[in-house]
Order: sequence, then C-alpha cells, then structure tokens
Amino acid sequence: MFDRTKVFLGITPTGWTNDDFPTLGDDIGFEQCVSEMALAGFQGCSVGHKYPRDPEILKAALDLRGLRVSEPWASTFFLSADMEERTLADFQEQLAFIKTMGGTDVVVAEQTWAVHQRPVSLLPNRPIITDAEWKTLTAGLNRIGRIAKDAGMNLCYHHHLGTVVQSRADVDRLMAETDPSLVFLLFDTGHLYCAGDDPLALAKAHAKRIKHVHLKDIRESVWKEVQKQHGSFFDGVMAGFFTVPGDGVIDFTPILQTLADAGYEGWLMVEAEQDARQAHPLTYAKKARAYLRDIVGW
Repeated sequence: MFDRTKVFLGITPTGWTNDDFPTLGDDIGFEQCVSEMALAGFQGCSVGHKYPRDPEILKAALDLRGLRVSEPWASTFFLSADMEERTLADFQEQLAFIKTMGGTDVVVAEQTWAVHQRPVSLLPNRPIITDAEWKTLTAGLNRIGRIAKDAGMNLCYHHHLGTVVQSRADVDRLMAETDPSLVFLLFDTGHLYCAGDDPLALAKAHAKRIKHVHLKDIRESVWKEVQKQHGSFFDGVMAGFFTVPGDGVIDFTPILQTLADAGYEGWLMVEAEQDARQAHPLTYAKKARAYLRDIVGW
C-alpha cells in the first residue's frame, strides 16, 4: 500500500494527556507517555505540554525509545486585532524547533473566535467569517507558508471542530484560496466526520494537498448524544466520542488506499482525545497499532 521508507506511523499524546484540557491525565508523566508509545509500536509522536522544551533533552529521551517528533502545533491569530507579528513570531519559534528535531511539518490552525475550549454547544457556535476575513486568513497562511517553504518545511493547516475552518466547504475554500505550493492540508478524519462530512470524499478531492494525517475514529452513538445534550467539545471528549482507529464507525481502509494511490508521503498519526481514566492509553494505542498493521502491512 505505502512505501514504508516514506510513510511513518505515529501517535499523539492526547490519549495520555491533553494540551487543550491539561487536567486530563495530569497524573501521567512524560516518560510514561513516550515509553508506552514506543511499546505499542509507533515510530513517532507529536509534542505535548509535558514534553521537555530543550531539544537536546527531548531528542535524547525519544532516541532512547526509537521515536521521532512528527509535528509541533502553532496557533494562528491572523483574524485577531494586533496579533499578526505575535503569530509570526510564535510560528517561527515552532518552525525552528521542529527543524532542530529533524521534522518536516508544522501544523497550524486559526484560533480567533474558536469555541472548542469554551463551555458552549459545539456545532451551533462555531465561528463563521466574512469574505474579507477569508482574504486576511489566506494571505496570512500564504505568508507563513512561504517562510516554511524557504526553510525546507511544509505548512499543514488543521481543519478543526469549533474553528473558522471546520467543514468540507471550509476546507475546499481554504485550498482554493491559498497557494498550493505553500499551504498544505492536515487531514483529520474525526474532525471532518463530526462536522457532518465524508472523510473519504475529502481524501479523494484533496489527496495531492494532504501532507499530514490525523487518524481519529468516532463513537457515533456518543457523538449523537453529545449533540442531543448540546454538549461542548470538552463534554464530548469526556463522554468518549473520539476513539482510536478500529474502535469506531470510520472505515479507514479506503481512506488509506486513496492516500497511497496518490503517493502520500509523511506521517499517519493516531489521535484520540480521551480521558485516560476511562480509556487506558496503552490498551488503546496497541488496539490502533494492530488495526493499522492489518491495513498497511507493517
């Protein structure tokens, strides 16, 4: 399916600890987290808030376990007043960090007016932006995309529930209005499914722009109940609407085949924001790894 010398399987720390909700997994330390990632058979991980910030210390800890860093996260605030220079500075800091760590991708998402960290019903309160704001956003992304490209890196935009780029229509517009040589897509199966769209259809439509992938599954009955109860993103996480591939309703085989057929190279990252007290992290990491092994062959 994939060329295993060019495609890598990783996992995010969100099954153990959570940057958006730091009290989740607050009793789980960095070393336990990365040790269990390696034990489950993954090749890399994204960066969480408990990770050492010194690249030398972090690299030594990951090297010991045979892991690499897949991506850092950089929030953008191009639509917020007087935040462009701060956004650029934060982005360049993350870019320098991932380059030092030997990575190739920087993940960004516009956080102006985002509601996924607020105690409000998720879908009805997602922000909608004007045509003028779309131009501001895409111009900003093209600008940092050029910075990334000049550094030999990929800028990967993460469509995300509760933000200005949430749905398939939003992704289509973002791809149409940004420079395809500068701005790429982080494809997140779970976020798109919960936005009411088909992950497979998006993969087929934008396969050539996808440079990074988050593999997130959905417990559909839980998600429906969260919506029925007008739940927030946090409510959904605590209820368990996210889970790892192979434990929900999404069929990942045709999605991954579509990416393989398009010549995808890069990281396939398992991600499931979960409460570690309810979903034992190592158990679910191993479940996801076994499921992916059956599909990709290693």
